Amino acid sequence: MKKNTAIDSKTDLRSYEAMKRVLDVCLSVCLLFCFFPVIVGVVIAIRLDSKGPAFFRQIRIGRYGVPFQVYKFRTMTVDSPTFGLKPISFQDERITRLGQFLRVTSLDELPQLFNVINGEMSLVGPRPEQPFLVAQYEPWQKERLTVLPGLTGWWQINGRKQPMHEYAAEDVFYVQNRSLSFDMRILVRTIRAVLLRDGAI
Repeated sequence: MKKNTAIDSKTDLRSYEAMKRVLDVCLSVCLLFCFFPVIVGVVIAIRLDSKGPAFFRQIRIGRYGVPFQVYKFRTMTVDSPTFGLKPISFQDERITRLGQFLRVTSLDELPQLFNVINGEMSLVGPRPEQPFLVAQYEPWQKERLTVLPGLTGWWQINGRKQPMHEYAAEDVFYVQNRSLSFDMRILVRTIRAVLLRDGAI
C-alpha cells in the first residue's frame, strides 16, 4: 500500500480527527442500540455460567501513554491474574465455557463501545496494551501511542496471532497511513473477520 498523503498537514490532521470522532460516536451509539438485547443476554449468561461479575475491567495504556480503564465481558475465571499474557488457545484453563464462545465471536469486546463514546478509544486504531508490555517497548514501537487505541485495527485483520513485535509494526504502519478511507476499509474487513471467526482468541 502506498503511503497516504491525505493528512500530511496539521489542518488535514485536525479535520480527519474531528470527522473520525463524529464517526466513532455515531456508530458506537447505533451499535449499542442494536446490540442492547445481546448485551443483556450475555450479562445474564455469564452470571449463570460461572462465579463472578459479568464485566471485566483492566488498566490499559492509551494515547500519549495515558492509562485508562478498558471494559470487556469477563471470559476468564475470577481467580485469574489481572495482568498477564493473553491465552494462546481455547484450552487455556483460565477461559470459562461461555468465554470460549465470547472470544471466538468477539462479543467480549462489545463493552469497549463505552470506551469509544468516552473518548478513551476509537473504533479503529492500535489495540490498547497492558502497562507491563508498554514498558518493554523499543523507541520505534512508541509511535503506536500517538493515536487513540482502537476496538479493531490493521493488525487484527492481518493475523491476530502474531507476536508483539510483529503486530507493533502493523500498528505503526497504520499510524503513518491513517485516513478515513483506510479506517472504513479496516471496519469492513473486521466485519468479515468476525463473521468468519478468523483468528479470534
